[in-house]
Amino acid sequence: MGATAYSVAFDGVEARLIEVQAAVSAGLPSFAIVGLPDKAVSEARERVRAAFGALAVSLPGRKVTVNLSPADLPKEGTNFDLPIALAVLGAIGMIPPDALSRVVSMGELSLDGRLAPVPGALPAAFAAAEEDRALICPEACGGEAAWVSAVTVLGAPTLKSVLDHLTERRALPRAAPGAPPPVGAAPDMAEVRGQERAKRALEIAAAGRHHLLMIGPPGAGKSMLAARLPGILPELSPTEALDTAIIHSVAGALDHGGISRAAPFRAPHHTASMAALAGGGRGAKPGEISLAHNGVLFLDELPEFSRQALEVMRQPIETGEINVARANAHIRYPARFMLLAAANPCRCGYLADAARACSRAPICGADYLGRISGPLADRFDLRLEVPAVGLDELNLPPTGEPSAAIRTRVSAARARQSARYAAHPGILTNADATPSLLDEFAAPDAEGRDLILSAADRLNLTARGYHRILRTARTIADLAESARIRPNHIAEAIVLRLPFEIGR
Repeated sequence: MGATAYSVAFDGVEARLIEVQAAVSAGLPSFAIVGLPDKAVSEARERVRAAFGALAVSLPGRKVTVNLSPADLPKEGTNFDLPIALAVLGAIGMIPPDALSRVVSMGELSLDGRLAPVPGALPAAFAAAEEDRALICPEACGGEAAWVSAVTVLGAPTLKSVLDHLTERRALPRAAPGAPPPVGAAPDMAEVRGQERAKRALEIAAAGRHHLLMIGPPGAGKSMLAARLPGILPELSPTEALDTAIIHSVAGALDHGGISRAAPFRAPHHTASMAALAGGGRGAKPGEISLAHNGVLFLDELPEFSRQALEVMRQPIETGEINVARANAHIRYPARFMLLAAANPCRCGYLADAARACSRAPICGADYLGRISGPLADRFDLRLEVPAVGLDELNLPPTGEPSAAIRTRVSAARARQSARYAAHPGILTNADATPSLLDEFAAPDAEGRDLILSAADRLNLTARGYHRILRTARTIADLAESARIRPNHIAEAIVLRLPFEIGR
């Protein structure tokens, strides 16, 4: 006797259909799971056995074998509990085979038969839709999966409710899409006293998704400015929101079952490992750079991150994706993010203040910022010095614009970029523009060309630095509603790159 249920295994952000084949044959009583299961999948034997006891169903006193096909694909996690249980129930004749063929299932079984939530319901719904099957998942995952309107999503509280549905005793209700998570009000840019140049740089960075490095002494307001960046970012498009939600679903970080239109803002601590940033570890899960896809990755105290963790970001910054290579897995995750970083000028932080600097100045500054390699530093479009704010400025009334006004300009600039690059798949913002697109849309006039060539010679710009200045100038022109970039746009883009070497 045998039966086949269907589930999914995850290859990066893609869900691949898995056949869960169960067979009951003659032999000593046993329960074996084969097909490259990890420890969590192998332990499903005991969870299934206990859940069957809660249903007053006993395993047959024969040899039970469950095969997860294709057998050469690693199977990880507890989402196979439910399909294994259903396949075994089908093999002993309690569920009709045709009922199992119409659904894809996933879910972790509790010992009393309840279904606990598992990661990946959203990409699983896409896989079920491609196979023209319904998806049965834990009730807590139903709101997330139901955002895929092309598939029937059934949220089940218990194994018994799934059994009743498949045997047509009581149908499971169709799940409804979950409500988007509430978005808290971000701190307002109008609260920032002084730092007009830094606020302008944040606006440009948000408009073109440019990478920004802020260097300044402790208390200058670098972290405060970064906390206000989400308030000026435009909403994600529906496609961007869905792409981001799929990554968060695989990582088990999609809260409330809803898809948010707010750009993600990730701020890992400087003790984060390379695997935490790039992805990997158990199950090769997505890292912070992928969780920040279509949003912002803020690295405070940048030189305090390990060199290995920082250097792993160089490729994703250029390509917009990260390839996680492990002995048993080669997985690709999207990683198109805006890198926002902050650093003190030296370990003590007071390099420019002779009265407070340590005895090793200025050597300590070169050593400290030297932790940021030259190739990584060259990938920052904007490199900005953030000076300390005087106490007299703190006592003045606020004069800056509110975040809402800045966000309106940023959204308008992003809309211009979307229209400009509509015929170029994969190019969403000026930061993504290739050299050929820059020749087409960001070619400077004769005066602007002389200006940027002079700066390139004076600042020893690399070809990458040259193109990044053009990209920034194109964004500045978009904010100014200018069809062409002008010399003043190029001049501002040049000024927004630090004129001194910050790495080696």
